[in-house]
Amino acid sequence: MTNSQHPVFDKQFRAQFDKLLAWRRDVRRFDDRPIDAGIVDDLLDRACLAPSVGNAQPWRFVSVRTAAIRSSVADHVDVENRKAKDGYDNDETQSEYQRLKLHGLREAPVHLAVFCDEGTKDGRGLGRQTMSETLTWSVVMAIHNLWLSARTQNIGLGWVSILQPEEINRILDVPDDWRLIAYLCLGYPQQESDEPELSTLGWQDRIDRSKTRFMR
Repeated sequence: MTNSQHPVFDKQFRAQFDKLLAWRRDVRRFDDRPIDAGIVDDLLDRACLAPSVGNAQPWRFVSVRTAAIRSSVADHVDVENRKAKDGYDNDETQSEYQRLKLHGLREAPVHLAVFCDEGTKDGRGLGRQTMSETLTWSVVMAIHNLWLSARTQNIGLGWVSILQPEEINRILDVPDDWRLIAYLCLGYPQQESDEPELSTLGWQDRIDRSKTRFMR
């Protein structure tokens, strides 16, 4: 039976949604305000409304609260960050890279590690026989839900990717068949913008959207 009380998303809502997308930024600079635990729980509930292949819901969220563990993660990222800088083959690019702030691990009040449970039996394999990576993509969809939901609460999110997943798995001591998809920082931003920081700092401008669309 169809629900006749379905919501109507009007022009005003669409304009607000467009604004939400524009102001969803990757945040690296957080102030010291804590985030209420109930708000974090609400954000995770909204993350779990994401679509998933076969309705498998393979996302697994680990809240990293222990100071020593958080410090170990931050130290590891700093080591990998230095390696990444040294991987550029000229001094000018290395200097540009070094000016970037690429994580807020030591400032963010909330750390979330997000994993894909690759051993899950939920969903009974539906949709994965030909494209097994859809299980991972389902987790990415949940992260995007979380990101947009955080923005509606004036909370910023930063996705830290300069790390070795195997090392994070070791530090957090998670099951072997959990694959790390993202290590996230959440907190209230020190400053906000509708432009990516990497664009304003001259690292990478936005690409002309017409260059991403093709017809066959």
